[in-house]
Amino acid sequence: MSQLHDEHGHDHDHTPKVTGANERKVLLSFFLIFGFMIVEAVGGVLSGSLALLADAGHMLTDAAALALAYAAFRFGRRPADSKRTFGYLRFEVIAGFLNAVTLFVIVAWIAYEAWERLQAPPVILAGPMMIVAVLGLLVNVLVLWIMTRGETEHVNVKGAILHVMGDLLGSVGAIVAAVVIYLIGWTPIDPILSVLVAALILRSAWKLLAKSIHILLEGAPEDASPEQVEQGLMGAVPGLAAVSHVHVWQLTSGRTMATLHVRPSVAEEARTVVKCVEVVLREQFGIEHATVGIEWNSPGEKNLCSLQPTGGPQGHTPHEHDTSHSHEKGHKHDHSVPGHQH
Repeated sequence: MSQLHDEHGHDHDHTPKVTGANERKVLLSFFLIFGFMIVEAVGGVLSGSLALLADAGHMLTDAAALALAYAAFRFGRRPADSKRTFGYLRFEVIAGFLNAVTLFVIVAWIAYEAWERLQAPPVILAGPMMIVAVLGLLVNVLVLWIMTRGETEHVNVKGAILHVMGDLLGSVGAIVAAVVIYLIGWTPIDPILSVLVAALILRSAWKLLAKSIHILLEGAPEDASPEQVEQGLMGAVPGLAAVSHVHVWQLTSGRTMATLHVRPSVAEEARTVVKCVEVVLREQFGIEHATVGIEWNSPGEKNLCSLQPTGGPQGHTPHEHDTSHSHEKGHKHDHSVPGHQH
């Protein structure tokens, strides 16, 4: 839950806390990067430089990162409806997955083209290559300056800044290749440095692919695993006897949800315990929306969860929890049970 509320309140705020300044600088940076990416691609074709084409591919990753950040801001404001109860926030994750797959294709093309050019080095025009590479470096410096103005803590803004910083290395590589070709005419430096740039793209693509798949598979954040959450709650919440059925997942980057059961030491203190659990989840683990079920069973009663890795007893049906808080298909919750806190 993003905020504590009264017994009957359901004031869930799923809107990202972003500013208009963030949106404007991300959009401006996108147009600068995307526009010069086209210029660099054309310059690479005309000068015959694979390093420039590779750097254009890297700028495409920057443009995609900025586009995803802007889309996350825009789609994150769209309200949830009866069909999409969490809104459209996962659009960013799906787009990130498709972007990563596309980047792997670009890397494969650069590697193939580099091998062909090492076998038969083409003529490369060092002058035009140098001009385009220097302009690309200046554009990246300008975008980095824009992105680091004002608030930079938003997860999407941080990601875009890292992309642009990586692209600076690609521009420097293209400049080095142009200088070497101009001074000594050694053209193999061009495909060699293009492979180094491709390695930077591959690193970004692999991280993006792994992260998007992890979120799509409902993976828990590194700093909020079920074990960490259970230990943190048991150590921080007074009057808490047990924590079970902990499920933590990310709706999108930086937006963490959780469901769990808690058993208070004293039944009369259940409401206070639940409120303390919500505060700890939000402040210690960044979990903004938590569904907390109360267990009224005694410590000796079995309370198994079918989603745990270890197999349960035979005949145990999916989501058969021996508690007053039942999880049915689709995470429907039985709110008719007295004493349930959400």
